[in-house]
Amino acid sequence: MADKRDYYEVLGVEKGASEDDIKKAFRKKAKLYHPDLHPNDKEAEKNFKEVNEAYEVLSDKDKKARYDQFGHAGVDPSYGTGGAGGYSSYASGFDMDDILNSFFGGFGSRRQANPNAPRRGTDVEAVCSISFEEAAKGCTKTISYARIENCDVCDGSGARKGSSPKTCSACGGTGHVTVNSRTPFGVVQTSRACDNCNGKGRVIDDPCPRCDGKGRIRKKKEEEINIPAGIDDGQRLSMSSRGNAGVNHGPAGDLYITVNVRPHSLFERKGNDVYCELPITFVQACLGAEVVVPTLDGKVTYTIREGTQPGDRFRLKGRGIVSLNGRGKGDQYVTVTVEVPKNLSKRQKELLQEFDGQSSEKNYQNRKGFFNRLKEMFGE
Repeated sequence: MADKRDYYEVLGVEKGASEDDIKKAFRKKAKLYHPDLHPNDKEAEKNFKEVNEAYEVLSDKDKKARYDQFGHAGVDPSYGTGGAGGYSSYASGFDMDDILNSFFGGFGSRRQANPNAPRRGTDVEAVCSISFEEAAKGCTKTISYARIENCDVCDGSGARKGSSPKTCSACGGTGHVTVNSRTPFGVVQTSRACDNCNGKGRVIDDPCPRCDGKGRIRKKKEEEINIPAGIDDGQRLSMSSRGNAGVNHGPAGDLYITVNVRPHSLFERKGNDVYCELPITFVQACLGAEVVVPTLDGKVTYTIREGTQPGDRFRLKGRGIVSLNGRGKGDQYVTVTVEVPKNLSKRQKELLQEFDGQSSEKNYQNRKGFFNRLKEMFGE
């Protein structure tokens, strides 16, 4: 990780940059190094991958927070609880249910839950980053994440193979004990977690060396997921029973995958419609022309009409993104931008001056309207 550049440096933004600034910087860099603009350029390809990697981290709030605190180590999948596996309440050997029970396990409650009853495992969160095109067309991805599983040596019992946990003699397996306290108002009876078994109802004399008696271990997993066509940035997919293992052989939790769609260097999405800009020359705008327009389905030709103005927009029906439920498809809207030529030669200037001398107000509809409104305002 030492040879990796700082992600903020890669995108060319300050550490406190906003989400919008990070997105704009990514789009700018992606355009600069896009493989389509630099075919067979290994350096550009390397830079493009580096920019994508930086954006994948800095566009995700959780990953960005870990990166800001720990650097590259905070977002490396092999580092602690980093990676896309989310955070489990069982991390570091603690079970959140046990912690809550230790605080709220008995304040006069008459009914205590069975500590050895099966309990459902907690859900796990993961993140999957895909390209704009993959979101539009659908794809298959393999994600890595971490989850809690029953120990494969002791089968979740926590006891060394060949032995088994024993019922706690102090609480009789209930996980809690009754305490009588004498007060000015008489004897008050309360219930609290058993100190001998820590509220578990069982005692392990010979713990499993693999899981240190916990019965569960943290493992890295890989899952192949099918991402449907039309999915949008921030939407989530779920995989049943792929989360943390249940307690006492209870059912496993679920895995929830948040899809992070990287911005495209040319296209923007609004709903199922796709928007892009098309630069044309001054002459093409004046005379009309047949131009090539990029779409998600490939290049198409379109005839620009004579007298096209900057900001004019045309629609390519059905060239947008398919609806997530498979019903219907959006359109593509193309906004025309007219580029004014620079670095003109002497002859080019002469031709333009000649052209301007041959022009009249009838050639400029917007200009004519503008000056008419000026006359109305100032009476000139």
